[in-house]
Amino acid sequence: MKPAEVLSLVRPRPPQLPTTATALAHCITIEDVRALAARRWPREVRDYVEGGAEGEATLGRNTAAYGEYDLVPKTLRDVTHVDTSATLLGCAAALPVALAPTGYTRMMHGDGESAVARAAADAGLPYTLSTMATTRIEDVAAASPGDLWFQLYVWKDRGLVRELVRRAEESGYRSLMVTVDTPVSGLRARDTRNGFTVPPQLTFRSLAGMARHPAWCARLLGGPPITFANIDGARGETPSSVMELGLKQFDSSVTWDDLATIRQWWPGTLTVKGVLSEADVRRAVDVGADGAVLSNHGGRQLDRAVAPIDVLQPVREAVGDRVEVYVDSGIRHGSDAALAIALGADGVLLGRPYLYGLGAGGQAGVTRVLEILGDELRRTMQLLGVTSVPQLRREGRSVVRRRDS
Repeated sequence: MKPAEVLSLVRPRPPQLPTTATALAHCITIEDVRALAARRWPREVRDYVEGGAEGEATLGRNTAAYGEYDLVPKTLRDVTHVDTSATLLGCAAALPVALAPTGYTRMMHGDGESAVARAAADAGLPYTLSTMATTRIEDVAAASPGDLWFQLYVWKDRGLVRELVRRAEESGYRSLMVTVDTPVSGLRARDTRNGFTVPPQLTFRSLAGMARHPAWCARLLGGPPITFANIDGARGETPSSVMELGLKQFDSSVTWDDLATIRQWWPGTLTVKGVLSEADVRRAVDVGADGAVLSNHGGRQLDRAVAPIDVLQPVREAVGDRVEVYVDSGIRHGSDAALAIALGADGVLLGRPYLYGLGAGGQAGVTRVLEILGDELRRTMQLLGVTSVPQLRREGRSVVRRRDS
């Protein structure tokens, strides 16, 4: 080709300042979104999202465990039309995915839980609001028309627990998720070293970090104070004492009897989150749970805990279809979700990935993460030779092989 012909193909464009929309459009994987969020967060916030308990062995195992399984495709099947939809606790969802509860969400982006709930509703997925949310139960319900679940910690103040359950019911939340793996709080070594607090303490170190992230700083300072929104003022506390109250509320005396009582309080579907053994899932069924979430709290509670994906098959064999079984901790790709379904899960819960999206671009960032995950799941199903989530579940044993088996 002659130089003149090459020049004729060149169409110079005026330089453009990067925007959030263009940055998100260039994100092809969830890891890309993670990298974008990391650049926009102060170190303390980044470490809070990324960190795990103590030596973080479990944190690493959660993601590595998915790599221990191989996928075995079935070829020469018509996969032109693929249906990724699922039924989660009796309600239709566009993917076999629910958004997990996360605390302190407005630390990642000023729009916080409301932005995540709106993105989930737009994507046709359930969103779970945490007890430790930085937005009120009622405000999230007003912000989102979607399928809302509420996550509950059984705190020492049972009156406050009962009040939270009542408020969730009156606000239209469809399902209650009781977290049971926090008799005490795990040691988050990164947070301890960083002196992480909510809201951040204005030390010389934190001020220096905030100065390097002016957009994050402006959103933080421009919004309402960050606190545990659902207990703020519930007992006449000031915002600072609310934080102290919440941290002291974890109760090491909680038993199955408490779960049975909550089952009586709640008229909708109920799931138990944080179980990792066949015996505990059976017990949850006996108490009346509709679902069980196999979870080690994203590696943030007991270090060296088993990866949930590794106990999925024995749990499913133990309980059959008497209860819906979900998996969280370690989901980073649509193929991870496909693997979990193939091994017997009814769905997966997504946590850190949507926080990456929130940090990278607010509601639009969460939407981008859900688009990426959905595309990855659809493509994985096509390459495996399955066209629906129920088919993936039925044929799962033939398309998954554990490497050491």
